[in-house]
Amino acid sequence: MNRIIIVGGGVIGLLTAHELASAGHAVTLFERGETGRESSWAGGGIVSPLFPWRYLDSVTALASWSQAVYPAFCAALAEHTGIDPEYTENGLILIAPDEADEAQRWAAQHRHALSLIDRDTFHHLEPQAAEPADAALWMPNVGQVRNPRLVRALRQRVWQLGVDVRTGDAVVDLLMTDGRCRGVRSTSGTLEADAVAVCAGAWSAKVLADYAAPPAIHPIRGQMLLFKAPAGTITRMVLESNRYVIPRRDGRTLFGSTIEDVGFDKQTTEAARDELYAIATARFPVLKRHPVEAHWAGLRPSSPAGVPFIGRHPQIGNLFVNAGHFRNGIVLGPASARLLADLVLDRPPIVDPAPYRWTAARG
Repeated sequence: MNRIIIVGGGVIGLLTAHELASAGHAVTLFERGETGRESSWAGGGIVSPLFPWRYLDSVTALASWSQAVYPAFCAALAEHTGIDPEYTENGLILIAPDEADEAQRWAAQHRHALSLIDRDTFHHLEPQAAEPADAALWMPNVGQVRNPRLVRALRQRVWQLGVDVRTGDAVVDLLMTDGRCRGVRSTSGTLEADAVAVCAGAWSAKVLADYAAPPAIHPIRGQMLLFKAPAGTITRMVLESNRYVIPRRDGRTLFGSTIEDVGFDKQTTEAARDELYAIATARFPVLKRHPVEAHWAGLRPSSPAGVPFIGRHPQIGNLFVNAGHFRNGIVLGPASARLLADLVLDRPPIVDPAPYRWTAARG
């Protein structure tokens, strides 16, 4: 049995802990705040990259693996924990008609269901859209999860598997001896391990800043609105110009998101609220009848070309990273965690790990 430390308790850290603990290893997870309360909680939960054909094949490879396992994985979490992540396959309409040829080539190459739809079909699929586009793209098999419930279920499940979760305990330093990472120093003391995996999202580069080759990860703020609407108000996820609507099973409806390079500032702004509200209610006038229940911001871990860093440090033994998923932490999470566990445990990897290496070219 290996002793493994995970730094970071968001969805990536929790999924990585889940993979390693499920394989029979002793895992300790350090989280400076509460588990799953940063980007993992703040995002939308779409189980697909936005406009997926715009990404490199390395992102598609992870997304496709995760999409294949998500329904059964969420069902198993619900069974074990009593917390349902509400995986729901209600499809995604994408308004990008000028990219139809590229999108259809991508879908054929990667065997994803995607079709070009006309205005009447758009209206049939989502009647609440104010102005259905004359042409749009429809991906019927795209699902979503209710990400706050997903991280709650993961937190419960890793506890059941024996993971030692230490919240409110920030890692302040890595313990190094002869070019190897032998553990961490946190606010509560020191702990040694056979391997350390940094899964700290937008904060990962800070954790690794004092060591060679820190990953090029930095925060990008995104703000979101939540409308309190009854079930069935809007039924499909719709994406246009990087703004999306996501209806939950109970009717609550998310609308987001901004993309703001403001460092580690997580404050919401009235300007963003007004902009999101104006766009949301213009596209879906029915939302004017329902109050905005919440407005929040989160910090996404941006990386070059949106390709995460997953793998072993090029110079420091026993130090790993799983971070930099940008807007795709939820959809890439299960595959990223499995790949990282494969590399830590020297198992055959689920996908070629080369594109995600610390020093791999991105973009």
